[in-house]
This record gives sequence, structure tokens and C-alpha cells, in this order.
Amino acid sequence: MADNMYEVVAWAKKSADDKFEKITIKRNLPGDDDVTFDMKYCGICHTDVHFAKNDMGNTQYPIVPGHELAGVVSAVGKNVTKFKVGDKVGVGCIVDSCMKCAACDAGDENVCENGGMTMTYANEIKHGHIATDSGYTFGGYSSSQTVNQRYLVKIADSFPLDAAGPIFCAAITMYSPLVHWKAKSGGLNVGIVGIGGLGQMGVRLAKAMGNEVTAISTSPSKEQAAREIGADKFIVSTDPESMKGGENTLDLILNTVSASHQLAAYLPLLRRNGTLVQLGLVLSDHQVQQFPLMMKRISVSGSIIGGMPETQDCMDFCAEHNIVPKVKLITASELDEVYVSLSNKNDQIIRYVLDIEASK
Repeated sequence: MADNMYEVVAWAKKSADDKFEKITIKRNLPGDDDVTFDMKYCGICHTDVHFAKNDMGNTQYPIVPGHELAGVVSAVGKNVTKFKVGDKVGVGCIVDSCMKCAACDAGDENVCENGGMTMTYANEIKHGHIATDSGYTFGGYSSSQTVNQRYLVKIADSFPLDAAGPIFCAAITMYSPLVHWKAKSGGLNVGIVGIGGLGQMGVRLAKAMGNEVTAISTSPSKEQAAREIGADKFIVSTDPESMKGGENTLDLILNTVSASHQLAAYLPLLRRNGTLVQLGLVLSDHQVQQFPLMMKRISVSGSIIGGMPETQDCMDFCAEHNIVPKVKLITASELDEVYVSLSNKNDQIIRYVLDIEASK
């Protein structure tokens, strides 16, 4: 294996309680269908914090988080037709799948039916199209990545590279349910719960699609920022009068909250035949009574990122409509501080982005 691997600088946690430190990892050299790119930036997602802290109980260490990768192609295999050296590219939450099940054939690699997708970090390598020296994947807090061309997204030259990473997680997480529940055609009343890294993208996307958008937050101070990025209305979820005023007004609610809460609080906001979509990763249980669902034929659903064709569509849509995430660049020395901030509350408009070059 050593002959087919190359060394990469990365930033890792060696246990849940350790601080981040610089380590060396190994990735596979590009095969005939692969692309290697130099990492320039990697967005920091709240999911990174969950995995780094072993909140799910299955994290393998050392862990190199990061699934909002953005960089520049440095090498391509002989069968690669979509990308060339020098292209701006990105990788999101998927680095491999079986490539042959019904879901993969439909472009829904995120729900691969043969063992599931291989996630960009902290996931067992099982489909054989990617390799590391650990047997599990390493993420984007690193200087280079190699993936099969299928899992790359082309970034428009006009789009700022430092802001591209969040498109492949935060934006596609919002874009996919908006498309699935017919909001891309416009004309719906869409609520976005949580005006943080995910929520800011949801507001912008839903508005660009031609919908009326209601931002919903626990923080009254978020109203101005929410309206600046496109919200038409604002509901303070901790204010009973504000919530009462929003009852029966929304066709679709995208709930991005990843802190412990009860989704049932938002159901009265839905109109008849409305849908609440769970997007934030909440590890505690929700309690939902069925009677309110029955009375308005309300649906509660969930969604997780999107497949590769849809992710490329999302990137192109954001470039076309100048939907650029608000980001703050940090270096690796600030990772521990940022993780503490995200652990306390994931309700910030700004998306933190690790500057790889500045961190070396």
C-alpha cells in the first residue's frame, strides 16, 4: 500500500478531550478515475464538533474532521474528463459509494443502498474507491485530498474559493429539501428555523427561488441580519405572541436547529398539508402527538445533504444568484476555541472556515 500512498499534513484530535494538533496522514495516489487537489479552505460544520467529541459513540481516533473542502486540482487520472489541473473544485460529505445501486444510479449517492455512502471523515472505507493508511476516512482539515471524479464539484471561476466549502454541506442541506418539496418553483411560504450556518443559506436560497421567507429564531437580535439576507418576516420562537402570530402561515418549515429542543413547537405554524423537515442533528428524542398532525394533514420528515448531481446544481444556482456564505477565516491554532463556541450554541450567521495555507 505504501507505494500507492502519499503523505499529507492534517490537523487532528487524538481523543475526545485532546486539543487539535498537526499530524501526518496518508492518502491514495490518484488512479485512472481519480482527482487530487490541493486543499485551500475547509468549512467547519457543527457535525464536525459532534464527531470530534464522540457524541455518537463510534468515532475512531485520530480524527481529521471537515466535509466542506475547497481547493485547486493538482493531478488527474487518465480517464478523468470533467476536470483538469488548475480547476477550482470542492468535496462535500460524500467521498465514495457503491456506484451501482438504484440510489447511486439515480444520483442519490447520499442514500446509497449498499452499505451507505462513505462519508468524508471518520467513516469506514468500504467501497474501494478511496484509501488511507487507517482504514477510515480523513477529512478536509488537511493539505490535500484524492477522490474519484464522481464526488467532485466544479466551482465557478467567479465564485470566491474561501466561501465555496459551505455550499457542499450547508447549502446543499437546504437546497435539496427546497427542491424536493417544490419550493424551487417559488410561490410558497417557507420558514427557516435557526439563522446560523445552515439557516443563512436556507433564507437566501428560498428567497432566490421566489418564495416568501420567514426566519424563526430564539434570538430577537437576529432579525436585522435575517432581513438583510432576504427574510420577509421574523418570528421569535421564545415569544408566545410572536409564535401565535405565525400560526397557519407556512407551507414548508426547514428546521436547522441542532441543539436539544422539541420540534412540536413549530407544528402550529404550518398550514394544512404543510411539512416540517428536520435537518439539524439532534441526539435527544422528540415527543410528537399525532392529533395535530391528523387535523391538518401535517407531515414531519427529514433530509440529509443531497446526491452529486444535485450538489453541482446547488453550486451552479449559488453562483448564478450570487449566494455567497458569510464566512470568517481562521487558522488551525483557533480550532479549539471555535469548537467551544459551536458547542455552546450553533446559531451564528458566520460560517467558520479553516484557512489551510495560513495554518501550515
